[in-house]
Amino acid sequence: MILFFSLKISAQNSYINQHKPLATELSKEFGIPSAIILSIAYVETGGGNSKHAQTLNNHFGMVGKNTVNGSKFKSFESSKESFRAFCEMISRKKYYQKMKGNLDYSEWLNAIASAGYAGKPTEWKQKINTVIRKFGL
Repeated sequence: MILFFSLKISAQNSYINQHKPLATELSKEFGIPSAIILSIAYVETGGGNSKHAQTLNNHFGMVGKNTVNGSKFKSFESSKESFRAFCEMISRKKYYQKMKGNLDYSEWLNAIASAGYAGKPTEWKQKINTVIRKFGL
């Protein structure tokens, strides 16, 4: 039982460690906190375990053209392309110019949730906050 939990924690850390440099790079480019980028990706993919992340390289549940299967979810050539598309989508939102460069992730969460990103904003924000705290993002 302890081995199972140890492996699960290791896999969770692996997702964070694998994508943290990319989130940091995009944070500098777009002015979106890396904690926001990385924690949303983590929640949306179940720590990288979702079929959309694994088969479509889609880490944010984005809808669009799919060249892999018949689902409504967009396929990407790489994880990097998915992360960039998410940041580009955020940069087109009304709240972006006001928020750009703001490091307060709770303000970002409120802005993103208020703009309709999540179907259940309160629960979604709780999940994101849990990931940020758990991994010290």
